[in-house]
Amino acid sequence: MAAFLARNFSVRFLCLRQFQSRITDSVYTVVKQKIIDAGWRDEFDIGVSTIRHKETGSEFLFYGIARNIEEIKGTEGVDICWIEEGEGLTKDQWAIIDPTIRKEGAEVWILWNPHLITDFVQAELPKLLGDSCLIRHINYPENPFLSDTAKQKALRLKKVDQEAYNHIYLGMPLSNDDAAVIKFSWIEAAIDAHKKLKLDLSGARSVGYDVADGGEDNNACAVFDGGICKEIDEWSAPEDELNESTRRAWAKVRNGRLIYDSIGVGAHVGSTLKTMKVRTGFYKFNAGGAIIRPEKNYAPGITNKEKFENLKAQAWQDVADRFRNTYNAVTKGMKFDLDELLSISSDIKDIEQLKIELSTPRKRYSKRGLDMVETKEELSKRGISSPNKADAFVMGACPHLVTSTYTLAGL
Repeated sequence: MAAFLARNFSVRFLCLRQFQSRITDSVYTVVKQKIIDAGWRDEFDIGVSTIRHKETGSEFLFYGIARNIEEIKGTEGVDICWIEEGEGLTKDQWAIIDPTIRKEGAEVWILWNPHLITDFVQAELPKLLGDSCLIRHINYPENPFLSDTAKQKALRLKKVDQEAYNHIYLGMPLSNDDAAVIKFSWIEAAIDAHKKLKLDLSGARSVGYDVADGGEDNNACAVFDGGICKEIDEWSAPEDELNESTRRAWAKVRNGRLIYDSIGVGAHVGSTLKTMKVRTGFYKFNAGGAIIRPEKNYAPGITNKEKFENLKAQAWQDVADRFRNTYNAVTKGMKFDLDELLSISSDIKDIEQLKIELSTPRKRYSKRGLDMVETKEELSKRGISSPNKADAFVMGACPHLVTSTYTLAGL
């Protein structure tokens, strides 16, 4: 189609992929071969790194996104931006590419093999574009040139591993990232788990409060009724509005407990609450701080201090364990104590984003070999925004893993 358009119209193509160390790494070879196969070789000037139609003036430009983003940003007059291997496209990259393709009537073509359901191109881009995008899912049964050998391989895999067959041959994204602390399928099973299991998971009210650190970061609160997350609230507010944001978070507590991120801007939440004449019921959560009950066994033969590098890792694993228990209870009928389960109300606004955020951070290991969780900085390198909802959720789900100067007796 690209070659056809190039010989019939004056079109400027910007052909992108994540990494392009050599021109042969790009779609250059594919375009060149299709031109030759169609018998149009004499119509085009095919250079070592460019392709141009002699009469229409159509041209193809080839760039690697990861290393050439500034050059891409300065490209003018693009009619069609073709992004190959789009499964690696990040939100930050799209924020630069999208406004660059600004010519009247310009299009963006994105081709990808689905990887994870949480990838930007799967989870966020279609929602962001809305009716401005057309998505076409193409599978191997539509390929009239597919060899019998390839068909037999597909059917053989289908018999022994349906999930692998769905992913490799039908292009279904994987729901679980093996490196993630919390699996997406566990979270899916936890939606209205208290109703599915017909269990009363309600209890003391707790609110997790993730404080915005400035810039594009947002505040977020997660409200829990015992083991049930009932509400997620996320809002934008600059650092100088900490008082208002703290009031907004505290208003949700209602005789419960507030667990807040005490690093950075959040360090001032306690003093802000004191100026509001609040004396009890709020607790610091220092993600990089010491773990709780270090001598207690996490599992037979391994203590908490031998497992976790910091409180964040301990809390995320605690939530992961309860999500896994919930998955096993819902899907396999296994029995657990009530405090070993978690449920998420299906009434939560933007619940899909919460599921993505909870299942995105990956497990890391410290220099001592202890468990850690991917930091915001590490997520940013993968083009992933700060998981504010998820951080608030984890804090709200773990009132048993916090201490505070302002501890209320009995809590």
